[in-house]
Amino acid sequence: MSTTRLEAFSDGVLAVAITLLVLNITVPHEPHLWHALTQQWQEYVAYVTSFITIGIIWVNHHAMIGRLREADHTILVLNLLLLMSVGLLPFATALVANYLKSGHDENLAAAIYSGALLLMSLAFSVLNHQILLGKPDLLATDLPEEHRRAIFTRAVTGIVPYVIATAFAPVSPYATLAICAAVAVFYATPLASSGTA
Repeated sequence: MSTTRLEAFSDGVLAVAITLLVLNITVPHEPHLWHALTQQWQEYVAYVTSFITIGIIWVNHHAMIGRLREADHTILVLNLLLLMSVGLLPFATALVANYLKSGHDENLAAAIYSGALLLMSLAFSVLNHQILLGKPDLLATDLPEEHRRAIFTRAVTGIVPYVIATAFAPVSPYATLAICAAVAVFYATPLASSGTA
């Protein structure tokens, strides 16, 4: 199958997921607007973190699929699993923001949030592995195995911070959110993207 339809469908799902994030930000109905807005900082941090994360996935997904000449059934199914994990992020974002604000069960909510990001990172890595190492014959350009392994290794290291963030959730949900935010900011910098293509 041509990658054009795969990319078009994926772009649509990613666009919907990133748009749904803003629906999690509530309009305050209190007389003192500035105070009300500052009380919702958890919503803003979770929104920005998830928005940047989905944006980075979109950029990296484009680079990953752009390496393909065509896609087979396995790649299509793995891509669907990646999109399913991205589709969970608006829910997980709303969950962590609401429970951090409420002050109860915030540890579990943070674990679910970082767990959703970890799941997405794992799904991306499995798809990337299949493209770079499982089916190199489907690549548009012949890349040496050493180069393909280097690309995959750089990409898979993103899993580690999400594992750490999830492990920190029982201790501090704020540390978990901070780690997830730091990962998003790091991968948005040119330093992280240089050499991933």
